[in-house]
Amino acid sequence: MPVFDFVPSLQTIALFSLASFLLAITPGPDMGLFLARTVTGGRSAGFAAMFGASTGLIVHATLAGLGLSALLAASATAFFVLKIIGGVYLLWLAYGSIRHGSAFAIDKDSVPKQSILATFLTGLGINLTNPKVIVFFVTFLPQFIDPSDPMASGKLLFLGFFFLLIGMPTGAAIILVAEKFTRFMQSSPKAMRIFDYGFASVMSAFALKLIMTQGR
Repeated sequence: MPVFDFVPSLQTIALFSLASFLLAITPGPDMGLFLARTVTGGRSAGFAAMFGASTGLIVHATLAGLGLSALLAASATAFFVLKIIGGVYLLWLAYGSIRHGSAFAIDKDSVPKQSILATFLTGLGINLTNPKVIVFFVTFLPQFIDPSDPMASGKLLFLGFFFLLIGMPTGAAIILVAEKFTRFMQSSPKAMRIFDYGFASVMSAFALKLIMTQGR
């Protein structure tokens, strides 16, 4: 068996990269913290928050990869149900993006001052306790894996950590332009709505792909 059989196909990696990038730039608890800490405490605080959240992602990726692998080995039916839930979850993300939008505001006065270590721990804590991150890893990763693949375990772990490789540079870029980014988000509702509909379209396409390939 080749050494790099745990690496998914280029097509899978390309699709996963697109979805991961869109999720990485979609405002949520992690991004909100990055921006808030950067705006109030400087880039060092923003990066501390990002590294904390990234540490949390390592934990999520490892647990999800190992847990999903165990589930796949134990019950094909349970894995099938999980993938159906994943499709519904992606459609819910698309619906939420259109209905509620992704713009948000940062209130500088409401963000307390913290040390770099405290900011790191805050980022770690928010990421580890964010149920959306848990649901994302448990429902999103399986759609890129063939249940019959003998290397499913390795591929799940690979994609989990690959998501981190997509997210960290994206987060770093956002931190570097945090001031301009927040002003843009608050002053360009039309552009943000275009992004919302684009995000919803991609998530819906992934959901359809997931649901239509259940019989594979």
